[in-house]
Amino acid sequence: MRANVKFTAVFQEAEEGGFIAFIEEIPGVNSQGETLQEAKENLIEAFELMMDTQRMLSEKELSDKKIIREPLDLAS
Repeated sequence: MRANVKFTAVFQEAEEGGFIAFIEEIPGVNSQGETLQEAKENLIEAFELMMDTQRMLSEKELSDKKIIREPLDLAS
């Protein structure tokens, strides 16, 4: 059985205009945009950058260890 992982994007109108955005289940993935569409696109980019950064840090930390690394596809 495969998991179908979904996250909750939260968008809030900012007092100064535009929107702030974050992923409810992942602390630190935040963004903003002038329009709702821009906030959505920026939030996806923030998520991708966070994943790339975590991967890079993990690879560096584990570079001298014997490990098995393989893709994990959470889409159904």
